[in-house]
Amino acid sequence: MQVGLREANMHFSKYIKLVKKGREIVLTERGVPIAAIRPVAPKEDTMEDRLNALEENGILKRGSGQLTLPKPVVLPGKAVSSLIIDERNERL
Repeated sequence: MQVGLREANMHFSKYIKLVKKGREIVLTERGVPIAAIRPVAPKEDTMEDRLNALEENGILKRGSGQLTLPKPVVLPGKAVSSLIIDERNERL
């Protein structure tokens, strides 16, 4: 659909409603097309896209993919879980 600039300016909301419904509006100046208003195609936002955006903004730094955990430290005495269980039993 072609619309002159003056007409588009006077009835802007009317033409935006048409764009929302999927129509493309070509703006003309003295009959010559100068611009187009068209609906934006919804972009699929994947998790990868989100991670890339965070990385580009310096919020996230991805690791190498290799996760190495330190060896557990073994301390003498009772396990913490045993101490908690014992304390709960004493309250009863």
